[in-house]
Amino acid sequence: MQTGQDQGTSSAARRKVCIVGASGKLGQYMVRHALDRGYEVVGVCREASVPKLDAFKGRITLFPGATDDRDVVKRAVEGCDGVLTVLVPRGVHGYATGTAQAVLDHARPGARLVFSCGWHITLDGRDVYSWKIRALVKVAGPLARLARFADLDDQVEACRRVFASATRWTVVRGSDLEEGDSQGLPVWSRHVGDPVLGSNRTRRIDFALFMVEAIGNDDLVHQAPAIVGRQTPSALAHASATPAP
Repeated sequence: MQTGQDQGTSSAARRKVCIVGASGKLGQYMVRHALDRGYEVVGVCREASVPKLDAFKGRITLFPGATDDRDVVKRAVEGCDGVLTVLVPRGVHGYATGTAQAVLDHARPGARLVFSCGWHITLDGRDVYSWKIRALVKVAGPLARLARFADLDDQVEACRRVFASATRWTVVRGSDLEEGDSQGLPVWSRHVGDPVLGSNRTRRIDFALFMVEAIGNDDLVHQAPAIVGRQTPSALAHASATPAP
């Protein structure tokens, strides 16, 4: 198990970062964090959502289009040192898988690729899920697919392709999200079910912070950290029970 305190903060040094899915709530927080750290920021979002990023006008470069549009992604990620991708299982036509594959195919060799998803994704099959999460996957998932609203299996396939790739990837698995002021860099563990993750709650602004910080943390390469808020009861209990180094 690792905590946010174990993770170093790197200097951006005007490095270039692309945020795929920049107009969503998580994406906008990532834009803000990346700019605060001095990154040159490029964003991809649907054309209809461009106005959501007006607060950053003149500070970022936008490539309007669907995040699974291979041509749009190819142009956006050119020359980028890092690519932060929100994997959204929208609809039933492989949107998340198409997005992930476009990033995997077109990001420059050696770029840091950081993807977001939920706890239901597993890297090694050793995660232990609560009945609520199992119910979400087994009941809500098929209902969402039936309504043609979302497809959780699409996100699973997207992450399978990421895990199988030879890129420098990290898949950040978020717990239930809430709004609010930052609590600092979230705590993470390798497996859902670990006691430190018991609170199952993270501020969205801090999920975005973890994504941006992962760019400069090589310890997270080829890891799928599951995160939880730093000030949640389970994280505080773990911190109090862990001897100081």
